[in-house]
Amino acid sequence: MVFIAFRAENLKKVSTSMEKIRIQKFFSDCGMLSRRAAEAEIEAGHVTVNGRLAGLGDKIDPSRDVVAWKGQRLVFTPRSERERKYIALYKPRGFVCTLADEKGRRQVTELVADAGSRVYPVGRLDMASEGLLLLTDDGEFANMMTHPRNHVSKVYHVRVRGEITDKTLELLSSPLMIDGKKIRPVKVEVLEFYPDGATLEMTLYEGRNRQIRKMCDIARIGVVRLKRTAIGDLTLHGLKCGQWRYLDPQEVISLKRAVK
Repeated sequence: MVFIAFRAENLKKVSTSMEKIRIQKFFSDCGMLSRRAAEAEIEAGHVTVNGRLAGLGDKIDPSRDVVAWKGQRLVFTPRSERERKYIALYKPRGFVCTLADEKGRRQVTELVADAGSRVYPVGRLDMASEGLLLLTDDGEFANMMTHPRNHVSKVYHVRVRGEITDKTLELLSSPLMIDGKKIRPVKVEVLEFYPDGATLEMTLYEGRNRQIRKMCDIARIGVVRLKRTAIGDLTLHGLKCGQWRYLDPQEVISLKRAVK
């Protein structure tokens, strides 16, 4: 009888064990971080497995190993047991897109706290910027939308102060050097002129950190207000500042098709 009980216990353990996966995929499947973001956290020493610092090549068994991020244990839910969420948010100014902010600033995730599951931003808008921001718990989708080799168009309305000439527009449209790297050309149009500047519509095909602000610095014009109005075919239509909504399946498909 003892032998039978021992065998049954072992069989139970075997049945609950899962195939080992890379820790980056674990983060993605948990709906916490994209794989790229997870790699950065691992390299920064913020991730542990069973109490030991994790490495980029580590594989884990989600049913057995204890994974913690910044001291918080992560709970794995198989993809088949939950429905992915895709959210469009009209981000207000004054909110940051990081999941943990040492300065205690307000986070965009606070605005979608009633979404029913933990979601995280796809890309970012800096604290002083506003507009369309995607959030999801689908790490593969987030990686597809933000990976450097993929290019999804993003449209911004930028209120600038300073003299706007044909030479200014030509400079902004050219492949400028930002942080030592040449950027892809940007489509720039003037929506409206003002005595002290203009509102520009700028279409980007990559997302460098604070790219538009750095471009305007090079052109010697100041950014007064910056709003992202579209990602691919998705726009802010129907959303007021601070509001969010779920994307429908066709919108998700359209965004995936927009990747070039």
